[in-house]
Amino acid sequence: MPATGKPVGTGPKRLLKRAEFLAVRRGEKRRGRFFLVEVLDRGDGGAPRVGYTVTKKVGNAVVRNRVRRRLREAVRTHAADDMKPGNDYVIVGRDDALSAPFGQLKAELSRRIRATR
Repeated sequence: MPATGKPVGTGPKRLLKRAEFLAVRRGEKRRGRFFLVEVLDRGDGGAPRVGYTVTKKVGNAVVRNRVRRRLREAVRTHAADDMKPGNDYVIVGRDDALSAPFGQLKAELSRRIRATR
């Protein structure tokens, strides 16, 4: 464990290529107030992977990056443990994610990843 006290390598991997993002679109969609979660079971037992998307409808680049940062932090601190191995997740942020209280955002994200109402 490094000096920061955070375990190394325990979080989900990242989706990087456009083809990976497009493949996840074929999977299950879980709609929420602050975001849409798309889930695809890859069929292997590998580490979960996650990608983030925020469309231009949300706002300019500054606003989109703020939404993306909030979602990334919510996954890192709270929802990463709820992700199943062998699954890919794409989280599509909405503009309400920026004004929502962070605790509510974390709880909603965790609930959508676990697929409970």
